[in-house]
Amino acid sequence: MDRGTEQLPGAGKPPTWLRLLPWLTMGLLVVVQLTTPRSVQLGFAFAVVPPLTTLLYGMFGTAMVAGTMFALLLMPSIRADDVTYGDLLAFGLIGAVSVVLAGVRVRRDAQLVSVRTVAEAAQLAVLPPLPEQVGPVRCGALYRAAERGTLVGGDLYDVQDGPYGVRAIVADVKGHGLAAVGTVSALLGTFREAVLDEPELAGVAGRLDRRLVVDSAGRGETEVFATAVLVEFPPDGAAVRVLSCGHPAPLLVGEGGTREVRLTPGAPLGLGLTEFRAPEAVSVPLGPADVLLAHTDGVTEARDATGAFYPLVDRLGAGARPVSPVDLVRSVWRDLSSYAGEVADDVALLALATPDGRG
Repeated sequence: MDRGTEQLPGAGKPPTWLRLLPWLTMGLLVVVQLTTPRSVQLGFAFAVVPPLTTLLYGMFGTAMVAGTMFALLLMPSIRADDVTYGDLLAFGLIGAVSVVLAGVRVRRDAQLVSVRTVAEAAQLAVLPPLPEQVGPVRCGALYRAAERGTLVGGDLYDVQDGPYGVRAIVADVKGHGLAAVGTVSALLGTFREAVLDEPELAGVAGRLDRRLVVDSAGRGETEVFATAVLVEFPPDGAAVRVLSCGHPAPLLVGEGGTREVRLTPGAPLGLGLTEFRAPEAVSVPLGPADVLLAHTDGVTEARDATGAFYPLVDRLGAGARPVSPVDLVRSVWRDLSSYAGEVADDVALLALATPDGRG
């Protein structure tokens, strides 16, 4: 499924026109110097070329540019009359420092690429790509981490086939970034076990709550909690069942429009209540071409330039509705990105439908 990974700085070479910029700048300065009176001081402008090169080249490339600049300034026809040997020494020092800085930048970029590789491995281990069909259920999923340049965060989703039907989860763990990865991993592992063991969605929610309470106790005073919505497609083909623990209600998207599923409210997971009671699951019949869309609050809490929240229901109702779960989540993300520009929170989208559009 779509992850939306972004290229980290240093992960690739700059475009050719940008790499030519230091050479073009030096050429322009030479032309200007040769066409102006020798009394005009333009030598100082050459000083910007080596530092600029550090952003585009490594040590060898920067050394070539700095050496070329120094050689040009040694030519009497280019050097202005008031450029002294002390000035030339300063230009040489600027070139040498720029070479060192280029080496530091290259090393830092290599470290960023290494971090990216580790993040990709962590992402695949914690939240592997979701197939487009699990059992009889068609799936579409999309995830974006809030922290720029990271691939993992505090939102999660999963769809698993088991003896009690196909079950899905969309959850939002407190916090985001690498600090939440441990909790995300624990929740996913518990969910996958509970899918096999628990005959009711309430039992799955209870197992998830217990996992978070245990984790919270192991961290001393650190509070660990999550909101979650659970979905079940029973094997008998009955209406889909949905249960929410403090999580935004999913949407039913179909030919008749878009509406929010009315759910019995429940408390978030992991609050350490004396007796955890999962809310009652609500049956949701799926009509032809209906898609159930679950999401995290990073979607509905995204704001535009005026501070207005993203109106997910209205935007889905106003546009043409994609026919497949994969198309739906991609369409929502494109529209959300266009509306909000930069999304400040983790975002998870999970769209589910049966092959014939009926639950």
